[in-house]
Amino acid sequence: MTTAPPTALRGPITDTEILEIREDFPILKARVNGHPLAYLDSGATSQRPLAVLDAERDFSEHHNAAVHRGAHTLAALATESFEDARATVARFIGAQEDEVVWTSNATEGINLVAYAISNASLGRGGEASAALRIGPGDEIVVTEMEHHANLIPWQELAARTGATLRFIPIDDEGALRLDLLDQIVTDRTRVLAFTHVSNVLGSITPVGRLVARAREVGALVVLDACQSVPHLGIDVAALDVDFAVFSGHKMLGPTGIGVLYGRSALLNALPPFLTGGSMITTVTMETAEFLPAPQRFEAGTQRVSQVVALAAAVDYLTAIGLSRIAEHEAVLGRRLVEGLSAIEGVRVLGPAAGRPRVGLASFDVAGIHSHDVGQFLDDQGIAVRVGHHCAQPLHRRLGITSSTRASSYLYTTTDEVDRLIAGVEQARTFFGVNS
Repeated sequence: MTTAPPTALRGPITDTEILEIREDFPILKARVNGHPLAYLDSGATSQRPLAVLDAERDFSEHHNAAVHRGAHTLAALATESFEDARATVARFIGAQEDEVVWTSNATEGINLVAYAISNASLGRGGEASAALRIGPGDEIVVTEMEHHANLIPWQELAARTGATLRFIPIDDEGALRLDLLDQIVTDRTRVLAFTHVSNVLGSITPVGRLVARAREVGALVVLDACQSVPHLGIDVAALDVDFAVFSGHKMLGPTGIGVLYGRSALLNALPPFLTGGSMITTVTMETAEFLPAPQRFEAGTQRVSQVVALAAAVDYLTAIGLSRIAEHEAVLGRRLVEGLSAIEGVRVLGPAAGRPRVGLASFDVAGIHSHDVGQFLDDQGIAVRVGHHCAQPLHRRLGITSSTRASSYLYTTTDEVDRLIAGVEQARTFFGVNS
């Protein structure tokens, strides 16, 4: 697939092309409980194509060495691969190379920003970080639909600094109450953090509206892009966000690698979060001076082979075309919502049929616990997610404790979506709730 023609020359992803794509993913040939695997849990972790598996293995076999340290040939080759990957990812999201920081995952990226702000609030970083300090009287704003990874770090920052945490609520349908935006995001707001795409609802947040309000009051914008970068693609410059995070394992890459984007000036103003080797210029027994970003946030030995593999995933996605992937998944999302909504006793969370969403749908089956729904589907070889999806406040607001989530990707077929819909209908019969 990496030799695919330019996106501009091609239309929608065809059924034939999907079958060709699936040949690049060995795991999709698996059988589970005697059935062909229908993997509908890509929102949690996507599968990896051969190009990504081969890239990591090739680096380990031929170029493995510590980066930015040795003077020998292998170290130079490893460093070149490491930094080339940074350039690839930067281009992919419309950033400069020095604005891309490697992390273990998106959760670490959000924690990095939150803890660095608290370090600045303690006076670390000197005058350069003074504008980033927060304290009593200041406010941090999130939304009621956030993943715990974009909620708890801000709870902790508020607790450490004395700031107040507020949130933009959702309505009964799961949509943000934007009519309350100006009341909640005020001149006391220092940070506005929100998800681009809800991992439960599949809804797409109006980033422009929220960023515009943040700019009016001088607040920093932190974007959780975990569910948008793999499926919609983003341009951080066009979105005008200050920070953004995403994880490699949700976009065909390996686990253990994530990305923090930050505006160069802000990254260089933030005091470090983790300290140690590889992020310093000068160290005495009393003090240390730190490298500029991004290295100041990359203490210790880095996850080099994972970085290389992530770049290969970016190349793979780019060759197919993010706009084509988004269009394919939008079709699947509509099919999911329409099919599930037609089943008596099934409540689909998030935007109703016909309204924009990504290829993801969480749903509640009246009378059946989500774990039982998931187990029933697994018996048929259909892999879905069950539980609160690290979004307990969202589920609580919608009046349920958990849901079943089906999430698609570029390798998902309409047949797999139809198998899920049929499986949910069969589950209602099996558990005796269809009368």
